[in-house]
Amino acid sequence: MPVPQWDGRPERFRPPPGFVLFAPVVISLLVQVPAAIGIAVWTQVGWAAGLGQVALAAAGPLALIGARRYPGPTVAVVSAAALADLVLAPDLGPPYIAVGFAIVLAVARGAVVWAVASVVVAWVAAIVLASVVGTTWHPFRIAFTTLALAVCFGIGWFVRVRRARASAFRAEAMRRRQSAEERERVRIARELHDVIGHALSQINVQASVGLHLMDRDPEQARTALGSIKETSKSALDEVRTVLGVIRDGDAPLVPQAELAELPRLVRGVRSTELDARLDDRLSEPPRRAVQFAAYRIAQEALTNVVRHAGATHAVVTVERAGDEFVLTIDDDGAGQVVVAGAGDVDAADHGEGSGILGMRERAALLGGSVELGASPLGGTRVTARLPWGGVA
Repeated sequence: MPVPQWDGRPERFRPPPGFVLFAPVVISLLVQVPAAIGIAVWTQVGWAAGLGQVALAAAGPLALIGARRYPGPTVAVVSAAALADLVLAPDLGPPYIAVGFAIVLAVARGAVVWAVASVVVAWVAAIVLASVVGTTWHPFRIAFTTLALAVCFGIGWFVRVRRARASAFRAEAMRRRQSAEERERVRIARELHDVIGHALSQINVQASVGLHLMDRDPEQARTALGSIKETSKSALDEVRTVLGVIRDGDAPLVPQAELAELPRLVRGVRSTELDARLDDRLSEPPRRAVQFAAYRIAQEALTNVVRHAGATHAVVTVERAGDEFVLTIDDDGAGQVVVAGAGDVDAADHGEGSGILGMRERAALLGGSVELGASPLGGTRVTARLPWGGVA
């Protein structure tokens, strides 16, 4: 069973399917046909004339059934039936309200030319034929009927405008929903990229260390294997968290990464070939959103250092500068290679990869920025500036 989709509007009464189509038909029949039967009996016009009047009274309402698919021809048929009814019974008979419904439905569905042409021709023909057969109508009756027809056109135009606005509103709501879904997909992809890319980089480094020291220093090799186990477990927990939110909207299974996790992050990238350290100059932590963004930026930058920079030293510095939180990652590696995204080995020759783009997107969400430049250590410096009280 399909799940109904919310179109962005408040819940309210919605008419059942077919109501708009059949309500005018039923109302017109209930008003015109009994009245035509009663008038035929009261005036004693005979069976033939009476059946003719009843048939004309029913013809217009029944023609309204085709108003949804053929609004233009429908208003023409109903106008012709109304003209015949008016000419055959000029002084007696119920109001032919099917014409009003036909006009409203035709204008609302865009058949304005059909409606104008049919109604104008029928009304002018009725006035001309009435004068030909010698029937005199009071000017007030002509004016009132003309005004009533104009009101029907106005109602039809109002309905058409409302329908157009409702359609535009639904289209805009759909566009916003699709845009929100696209942004969410990008966010989820970025989270998975950061978590998996960093974990695989750490595992690769520690596995290399373990293989290198397995024979010479088994204890150090055992430490590297323990680091691999810890890194993979942490990555699995974070991936489960992201996938759980995608699937069920569950609360995170593990706390979001904060600056308190930076020491563990820095320890995880250390190896015999890379000496990494943390320089913490903060006296108090910033807001949670800033901490999470800073952690992910540091994680991505260190991943790029490990995979692409060929560095032997890396320093992560966190400090406060006025109303800004400043995160700096320096290395002594091969210059601008650090801008590469995960999997973008040759980014030094091809511009920025997905990694630096992800860092800048995270910073921009908080109103901050990420800059690249030369490091005093000889490699690349990544500097992230985030509002101290930033909120995503």
